[in-house]
Amino acid sequence: MAETTKPKIIVVDENDKIIGHKNRGTLKKEDIYRVSALWITNSRDEILLARRHHTKSHHPRKWGPAVAGTVDEGETYEENIIKEAEEELGLKNIKPSLGPKTKTDNEFHNFTQSYTLNIDKELNEFKIQEDEVEEIKWFSPDELKKELQEHPEEFLPTMKKYFELFFPALNVNN
Repeated sequence: MAETTKPKIIVVDENDKIIGHKNRGTLKKEDIYRVSALWITNSRDEILLARRHHTKSHHPRKWGPAVAGTVDEGETYEENIIKEAEEELGLKNIKPSLGPKTKTDNEFHNFTQSYTLNIDKELNEFKIQEDEVEEIKWFSPDELKKELQEHPEEFLPTMKKYFELFFPALNVNN
């Protein structure tokens, strides 16, 4: 059986310009890469979050955006998020809206291009990719604010920043 080669990760400079490609697992601490994220809301103004699988190398079991992925060689941010939404949640033929692009500089360095999607589905209507996602949950903005204040360790380190970006009226620090 032929060995399948995994696509390489795009490596970028401080201005998000492509400067190279690397195999997964070979990024150096200083490398900057691209991530896409999909923030899903519904008509009740709830936000869908996904708990990362416990086997993930980065932030296992932490709550984060409904869908996220590292952008591979040959993909745009948008192509990546559409692919990841189908793989991780079973969403097909979506047309996400462009959201803000942010830069993260903590133990990882990346540009994250956010997208938004408003969809009314019950949790059991999503088909989660069980090796990527442990569970999904709809949070009201008030519930998410309370959880971020009382249990920040349950969420990705960037979640407070994203919460304030998408729900500026609900300052998580108050």
